Amino acid sequence: MTLNKVMIIGNAGKDPEIRHLDNGVSVVSLPVATTERYKDRNGEIKEQTEWHNVVFWRQLAEFTEKYVRKGSQMFIEGRLRTRNWEDQSGNKKYVTEIVADNIRLLGKRPDNNNNNGTNNSVTHQAADIKTEEIISDELSQDDDLPF
Repeated sequence: MTLNKVMIIGNAGKDPEIRHLDNGVSVVSLPVATTERYKDRNGEIKEQTEWHNVVFWRQLAEFTEKYVRKGSQMFIEGRLRTRNWEDQSGNKKYVTEIVADNIRLLGKRPDNNNNNGTNNSVTHQAADIKTEEIISDELSQDDDLPF
């Protein structure tokens, strides 16, 4: 038995930019930051931020483009995937990313009055979106997209 499962709570590092592949499939690649806070030996509070490459496919990509903005806090479930390719110089490149299966927005919902949710007393109802399993044929090496 094996298990490939990732769960993170973090903040979007930038506004999502959706792309559409030749076959019409939507994809969003988004950096997400998670920060660990701890006290060192001297009692000083330290922070360590990790950046994760998260990939959203199909309906998740469209949802992410529509509702997620830089700084948005979200809970993401997915799985790790490592891809490799050769760059133009023939060097082998690797990237490890989280392929999202589920996203839940956390925190306050921004309103349309430019307060970024600070005066909005309604907590955003968790937007819980799941994607169908990605068929390996659709993720074939033919895409060769290092994102």
